[in-house]
Amino acid sequence: METSAPRAGSQSAAMTARHSFSYGAETPQVSSRDQLVEMAASSQGHFDSLDLAELAKKQPWWRKLFGQESGPSAEKYSVATQLLIGGVTGWCTGFIFQKVGKLAATAVGGGFFLLQIANHTGYIKVDWQRVEKDMKKAKEQLKIRKNNPISTGVKSKAEEVVSFVKKNVLVTGGFFGGFLLGMAS
Repeated sequence: METSAPRAGSQSAAMTARHSFSYGAETPQVSSRDQLVEMAASSQGHFDSLDLAELAKKQPWWRKLFGQESGPSAEKYSVATQLLIGGVTGWCTGFIFQKVGKLAATAVGGGFFLLQIANHTGYIKVDWQRVEKDMKKAKEQLKIRKNNPISTGVKSKAEEVVSFVKKNVLVTGGFFGGFLLGMAS
């Protein structure tokens, strides 16, 4: 396998470091780029390759984001810090839910109000027999789904959430307390 000569800069410094590491010697003093290229060319085949794509596929996403020491927060932060993190994120989430909830309730209520006015003034006419027939179909579908067991995908996600809550009790408690305060503010 033939390769082109490495470029100067960080690659040549890495080659020098790898070259000295592979032979167990001290880093040689190199005065010019040509000597670095010569050293890199002479050490072809002495390096182990690391496939980073395969390594990344084997690691969970949170280890990629937070590093190897990303276990439960109880191992990394004090009780006060965990409660504060959970409380602040919970409050923000609750506050946003409150604002979005009010907006959604206003939109749904206003739409229902406008439909009632349109129905009362004669702009639209509701076929109540068809509504009743559709409601019966919906009830039957709900009964059928009620009898079917929960899929394994949903069960595994639920187990994952329960595991997270058990490992991070303080953060979760702070989050729910903050969420309630955010909803109330």
